[in-house]
Amino acid sequence: MNEISNIFFSANPKMIKIRTIINEIAKTDITVLIKGESGTGKELVAQAIHSQSHRHEKPFIKVNCAAIPMGLLESELFGFEKGAFTGAHMKKPGKFELAHGGTILLNDIGEIDVSIQAKLLQVLQDNGFSRLGGGGDIFVDSRVIATTKDHLEKSMLEGRFREDLFYRINAMSITVPPLRERKEQILPLSEYFFDLYKVKYGRKAPSLSPDTLSTFEEYHWPGNLRELDNMIKRIVIFEEEETVLKEITQKKGGNGGDDDRIDSPVRGDQKEIGPFYLKDVGKKAAEEAEKQIIQSTLNETHWNRKEAAKLLRVSYKALLYKIQRYGLDEIRGSES
Repeated sequence: MNEISNIFFSANPKMIKIRTIINEIAKTDITVLIKGESGTGKELVAQAIHSQSHRHEKPFIKVNCAAIPMGLLESELFGFEKGAFTGAHMKKPGKFELAHGGTILLNDIGEIDVSIQAKLLQVLQDNGFSRLGGGGDIFVDSRVIATTKDHLEKSMLEGRFREDLFYRINAMSITVPPLRERKEQILPLSEYFFDLYKVKYGRKAPSLSPDTLSTFEEYHWPGNLRELDNMIKRIVIFEEEETVLKEITQKKGGNGGDDDRIDSPVRGDQKEIGPFYLKDVGKKAAEEAEKQIIQSTLNETHWNRKEAAKLLRVSYKALLYKIQRYGLDEIRGSES
């Protein structure tokens, strides 16, 4: 953890500034809202705040609000008493109780339904809440850090996020820049992930080639650190360096250097089209159509990803992967 933190908070002026901010706010218990695109490393910022605070020896509890169904999120956060609902055979403490004395991280807080936001606001104001099915209040001492990749201000105006809760969690905000704005970190992060997975998976892969490193530096990384992490993992485990390079080249819209690939639609004046060209034309057309359908469905559901996944008849995780793959979060941010 220390090694990646040293890389993450160095080399780039914006990240060095964030490190300075963390050094100051870690001394306090102020609520922090960490903003940034998906995969930028918001959780690393939260962990750095916790590890430098007086709570560092206490629990650091993470809650992925977007991954927990709405009907279960309240019991996950606040716990429940025995008999509170069908299947509640024993008392269970919630995440806030488990984080007592430490820090609770609410990832993707914008995904919390309005019906639960009032109870969350109560915890932030009074440090108290009641379990599902419980009568008395429980009081906890836990620092709250939240992350979002969405524009909560817009959600607030649309009535999907409480105004009072927004101002409560936004006491201090940190915006993590996307990887394309901190290119100085791409090479050291690539080497870190490469060495990490060589050891983890027992591979004797050679070092990343100069071509790969050069391509990484020029790529815009719509999936940020998470995309870089996944690509390095593939290279180490499956020895797919050449495949990864071709994928990046195709995403960039440049020429991959192979006769069996194209990067733009076939024009009417092209007479000689081989089977590999036709294959790639079909693939690119299908991907573009899929991207447009996903974007349209997300717009129709006001970016309610769970509802969009139902309409598209795909799993929630599959939809998140597609959103990341096509850079739709980035597109949404530029349109806002």
